[in-house]
Amino acid sequence: MKAFLLAVLVITLCTEHAFSLTCFTCKDATSNFQCLSTTTCADYEKYCLTTYSSTGLGNNHSQRITKKCSAVCPSINLNIGVAGVATSCCETSLCNISGASSVKTSYTMIAAGALATSITYICTYGL
Repeated sequence: MKAFLLAVLVITLCTEHAFSLTCFTCKDATSNFQCLSTTTCADYEKYCLTTYSSTGLGNNHSQRITKKCSAVCPSINLNIGVAGVATSCCETSLCNISGASSVKTSYTMIAAGALATSITYICTYGL
């Protein structure tokens, strides 16, 4: 009996628990506030990917943000005159809350995003 319990304990401790990654998702949003939807990623998707693109100058300036789950982490930082594209990746759940790859997210912003996501979920699905 002791050998059986020891075997169960060893198997339990050595088994890797797989938790699905959750990322913020949006497509061609004009602001980060439009990117508060979340998606549970597939098992093979290990990254939360954010792509930020901008075009134009002055009053004709336009920006787009796309966030999604990704199996790969492309490193793109391209700036051609009046157009630019940059990507950033991270590997923990809800880590892609910020639209700017070079700006670190504050804990206040993370809490605000989590609160907004919770309110959206409650309003959509109820308690």
